[in-house]
Amino acid sequence: MAFANVTGLDGSGLALNPLFSRIMLALFILLAGFIVGRLLGLLVRRILVDVKFDRHLKYLGVRVPVERFLGSSISFLIYLATIFLTLNTLALTSTILTLVAFGIVFVVIVSFLLAIKDFFPNLFAGARIKMSDLFQEGDEIKILEVRGKVVVIGFLETKLITALKEEVIIPNVLFVKRKLIVNRRKPARNARKKN
Repeated sequence: MAFANVTGLDGSGLALNPLFSRIMLALFILLAGFIVGRLLGLLVRRILVDVKFDRHLKYLGVRVPVERFLGSSISFLIYLATIFLTLNTLALTSTILTLVAFGIVFVVIVSFLLAIKDFFPNLFAGARIKMSDLFQEGDEIKILEVRGKVVVIGFLETKLITALKEEVIIPNVLFVKRKLIVNRRKPARNARKKN
């Protein structure tokens, strides 16, 4: 491993490891980048506040605080560039980006699997409810501690309206697993009676 010789003020030689030099440079870039990012974000926000940018946008109908958003966005972009430069200085850019990519793929796969875990049981329970005529829209049901009138029977969930006019959404799988009490609605009387 090669070492660089650095001569001190007293003439004594000090050997520095190139890895140590890169780490020190990376720390300097990181510190300087975060300071510059923060200062530029505050500067942009201050300029936009001075020109009353949000007030002018309110006249156009925009109610979003753009001053804060733009200042924070500038800071964030500079922070991101700083982190990229720091990783590049340490020769870790491709390694870290690969790890981040694998992390994102892992999170997406786990999220998908968790969504499927609830999707299919609710779908099958919804199909069973519709086919077996367990209850219909307009019926009053009680499941667990909830009592209400069935408004919508979907394939994944059923919507009830309680006596207090609260809307309650219940996953269909609960109707298959729990005790259910159904009070059928009375059929509507026809205006004409058949002979």
